[in-house]
Amino acid sequence: MKQKTALVTILIFSIAGILFSGYLSYYELWGGGCQNAIVQCGTFSMANLPACVYGFFMYLAVFIIAILGLTKKA
Repeated sequence: MKQKTALVTILIFSIAGILFSGYLSYYELWGGGCQNAIVQCGTFSMANLPACVYGFFMYLAVFIIAILGLTKKA
């Protein structure tokens, strides 16, 4: 697999992760809990934040790294 193809694939998966974890984060933080969401959230939390918030920022970091990799001059 070529580097550009791999980075585009990673970018697509990171966008899907951002959307999914962002959806769960919204319902957990501002939407009255995940009982109103399509899927149920877990009970894990760290520093009073649900795990989906950390997932959102991890997927965001992967997204930024993939964008930087795609835009660098070879």
